[in-house]
This record gives sequence, C-alpha cells and structure tokens, in this order.
Amino acid sequence: MTLTTSALKVADPATTPSRASTLSIVIPVYRSAPILPKLTATISEALEDTEYELILVNDCGPDDSWRVIRELAAKDKRVRGINLRRNVGQHNAIIAGLNFASGDIIVTMDDDLQHSPHDIPALCRSLADGYDVCYARFGQRQHARWKSFGSRFNDKLASILLGKPKDIYLSPFRAMSRPVRDEIVKYAGPTVYLDGLILSITRAVTEVRVTHNERLSGDGNYNLRRSISLFLRMFTGFSIAPLRVASLAGAALSGLGFLFAIYLILQRFVSNALPEGWASILVTSLILGGVQLLALGIIGEYVGRIYMHVSGSSQFVIAGTVNIPSAMDRMPIAPESPDRSPRS
Repeated sequence: MTLTTSALKVADPATTPSRASTLSIVIPVYRSAPILPKLTATISEALEDTEYELILVNDCGPDDSWRVIRELAAKDKRVRGINLRRNVGQHNAIIAGLNFASGDIIVTMDDDLQHSPHDIPALCRSLADGYDVCYARFGQRQHARWKSFGSRFNDKLASILLGKPKDIYLSPFRAMSRPVRDEIVKYAGPTVYLDGLILSITRAVTEVRVTHNERLSGDGNYNLRRSISLFLRMFTGFSIAPLRVASLAGAALSGLGFLFAIYLILQRFVSNALPEGWASILVTSLILGGVQLLALGIIGEYVGRIYMHVSGSSQFVIAGTVNIPSAMDRMPIAPESPDRSPRS
C-alpha cells in the first residue's frame, strides 16, 4: 500500500465516487456551517494529487450544517454526507463515518481547521514505515488553559489505564490503517472512546509534530461538560482499575481500623487507661466501612465486566446520507429529516 501522495491517483470530482478510495477523511461536524466551504476547499487544495473521499458526519447540531453538506456534495462527488438523527458526541460520530469509509488509510480530524489538511500527507507517510496509527502532536495549542491542563491530565491517565506509550500524545487528528478501522467498527458498545479502542487493537502507534491553528470561526464545541464526559468514557470504558481502586481503598481502611484496634488494646494493657467512647466508634466505622467498600468493589468488578459485554444501546442513528454508494449503504437509516437538523 503506497502512502505518499505523489503515488496516489488523481480523483475527478465530477465522477461518481468509487467503492474503494485510497484515502478516507472522516470529520464530525457540529455547529460548523460557516466553516465547511473553506474546510472542503482547503482539503481539495492540500490533496490535489490524491484520490480521496471526504465523509462529513453531521452530529445533529442546531445550525444549517446538513444543508451545507448537501450543497457541497452536489458540487463534488468526493464529498459524502451522513446526517445523524440525534447528537451522539464526537467519538460516536466518527465511528459512524468509519462504517462508511472505503479507503486504505483513514484520517480523522476536527471541522474547525485547527487541524491543517496540509499535514495529512505527513500522517499518512508514517504509516508507510509499518505503523498502524499516527497521531498529530501539536506544538502550542490554540485553546483555553484549562483545556491544556485537562489534556495533560488525560494524557497521564491514559498511560496508566490504557497502557499508552508515554511518548505518544493522543489527539483527534490521526491516521489509521484499514485493518485498525475494520477492528474499530466491530465495537458495538453505546459509548465510544476511539483512543481506547485503538490502543486495545494495536501498539504500533507513532506521532508527527504539526501546527495547531487558530479556530477559523466561532468558539470551540468542547466545553467543560463534554470534556468531563470524555474523561469518564476513558476512565470507566476500557479499564476496571477504578473498581480495583475501590477494593484497595476498602482493604486499606479495614487494615487501618484493625491496626487502630490493636493500638487501643495495647494502650489498655500498658497504661491501664480505658479508651474514650469515640475511639471505639471510629474503629467500628472504619472496619465496617472498609469491609463494605471492599465488598462493593468486588461486586462492582463483576458488574463492570458484565456491562462491558452486554451493553447494546445504539451508537448512532442515521437520518440520511448523500453520495454514499449503494454498495456501502449497509447501516440502518431512519426516514430523511429536513435540511435543518433538530436540536438535541
């Protein structure tokens, strides 16, 4: 599989999209209607010698993004659109697009042009060296300080919970091989954390340094609530370590209670002094509380394992598509919605 852009075929925007493109670009779209024309034009300019498909997944935002996607798709058959019936979040929207991606290489990126399309060839070239996934590592990030702190915290936590290599920075701007994509779309859980899935599939991961641009228009869509939601997906979705921490905390508190009980008994024999009433209450509370936490942790571990296997809610529901070849149109699709997406 050749990954350098000079070796790729030139695509004709006027032709009907083929079943297998060399490169697929999947972009979740939310409240980005004014940016989309510039986004598609920049991608076309950056990949002018490359055969590619651009899959825009409208995550049921409150603006006219779906109408704009349809207009862009009418002008360029390389642009493909998926309209989701409800807002499912960035990672679920991406996996919706991955289900329709036909390329040998799949790139995911944001819709605000903070991820430069001109860096796509560099990500793809890294896969030619035998890696399955290549992440973009940004220099100076153009967003609020609390987001930078949160990103660093999540990065450290991912190293502990997911076994992420310490020299790899996880970002939504990434390139992956077809085999990795094929494994990702097998995941049927209702909540998706893509980086957790990737690291559970392969350790052949690398990164390249790129520039993080200013947002072209408007404010970022990742507020504190969405960031916390993503953190919880990582914290509980791919590891039972939190449950084990609860068990360890229960064991530690029980041990502390027993040690304190021994201390009080020894004090009684050494000084012949009776402990005050609060001491016995404290010991009892520590022992009972610790045992309860220990039991809940053990039960929770089993419940967590069951949940991870049997959870069956839908990841996304598709309201409509555009420029999706019938051979690829294998996902359940609800009746077409109006151009203006409903509010979630």
